[in-house]
Amino acid sequence: MANSRKPAPNSSGADRAVADVSAAVRQALAGWLASCVSSSSHIPGTIPRVAIALSGGRDSAVLLDAAARVAGEIGIHLIALHIHHGLSRQADNWQRFCAERAAGLHVPFDARRVRLDARAGQGVEAAARQARYAALRDLCQHHGATGLMTAHHADDQAETILLQLLRGTGLPGVAGMPEMDRPGRLAGVTLLRPLLHVSRAAIDAYATQHGLDWVEDASNQDSRFLRNALRHDVMPALARHVPAYRQTLARFARHAHQAQALLDELGAQDFQAARWPDGTGLDHRVLLRLGDARLTNLLRYWVRLLGLRSASESRLADWQRQLRRTDGAAQVELPHDGRVMRLYRHRLYWEEASPPPARELDTATTLRWHGQREWRLPNWRGTLIFSPMPPGSDVDTATDVPERLLGSALLRAEPRSGGERLKRHPRQPSKTLKNLFQGEGVPVWQRAVPVVWLGERILFVPRLGVDQRLLRDPSGQLEAHPGAWRRLAWHGFDE
Repeated sequence: MANSRKPAPNSSGADRAVADVSAAVRQALAGWLASCVSSSSHIPGTIPRVAIALSGGRDSAVLLDAAARVAGEIGIHLIALHIHHGLSRQADNWQRFCAERAAGLHVPFDARRVRLDARAGQGVEAAARQARYAALRDLCQHHGATGLMTAHHADDQAETILLQLLRGTGLPGVAGMPEMDRPGRLAGVTLLRPLLHVSRAAIDAYATQHGLDWVEDASNQDSRFLRNALRHDVMPALARHVPAYRQTLARFARHAHQAQALLDELGAQDFQAARWPDGTGLDHRVLLRLGDARLTNLLRYWVRLLGLRSASESRLADWQRQLRRTDGAAQVELPHDGRVMRLYRHRLYWEEASPPPARELDTATTLRWHGQREWRLPNWRGTLIFSPMPPGSDVDTATDVPERLLGSALLRAEPRSGGERLKRHPRQPSKTLKNLFQGEGVPVWQRAVPVVWLGERILFVPRLGVDQRLLRDPSGQLEAHPGAWRRLAWHGFDE
């Protein structure tokens, strides 16, 4: 259950100290925001808009109040955003409280309800965080906010660093939260943490001086959550023995950040050295020349570069083991975060999950063609495109077909059954689709495409082309085909 809270009144002897601390919070926020506004890119002559993530708790209530007091001084528009997770019976009350707090400070307000994505291996806390930031990103884009402020403070930073250490995370985790995360987890929106060097005590002092109230989430007291256990049990004991632990952990985080920056530079160098000539992946032979630590660093760098979830230590070790165990001619498939890292003919690359194998597809699909531009074939997760050829343009018989021919018989899309043959070149014999796919270097997982028949003859096979026997006489000469032509192309849903 959540309760509305107000700080306990201060004794008169501490009034001056409270005023000094709360003034420092306001000054620090004003100076920090002013520097962000001056360095941010916005249309000249316009006033930038910055959003505040308002949960209704003490920290975000202080951030909203302080920001509202200085917004006019530094030339920004504010908007308060609240995310309704629906996890508590008090969620409606929290949203109502936030709307009232924003209205009292004349700050525009908006809210959104989210549903949590219960994924395997993802707890409620992680799912809520992911849904929250996705919704905040959408709200910022909707309202034209270029920045989003959160109320993370120095104690949150210390807890995060210690939490990541206990979880055994790598340097990116223990480097802590940056003050400015561009683009961070919000595409096109800068994530701002202006209170990151302000202590929880200073925030309490500000709330006391200004008589702020807030809502209290009972789950924040639940020590079953590791962060709560650290906050209520570990940190107070640590403060008694190492009063400056916040500064010490922050210094450690800075060192970790510098070390990670060096590893990223090394990863970028190795990435460039191993890039496939056309930029579509990495050369497996180059990777094998790297030592274990350097190869792991490159794989970790590549995963982050693609915006994928960080790979665990055990998964990285398994990737390295499999990559070293093959000579590059074999096929390797390594799934991760909805993608697959594949090795084929010495090229290592990422793609979306493979479409289902042809043998699992439904039976034939037919089309009577009379000028359509697209033929969607969901069984094969793709679309066959019939692009009109401009008058007078050169014909490429590997992909182009006369319109008169397309409409001469029923088109039929079928899965491969084995043994089909295609004549790709006018003066070469036909070959089986399997041999043609192998000759073109098409990986096995990309061969699950439809065979397009025109009546009882093969017309087109994606990634291979048009059967020349439909267009030419027995001697290999192109027959006369008056009228317009269409260019055939296959677009997979995941491509």
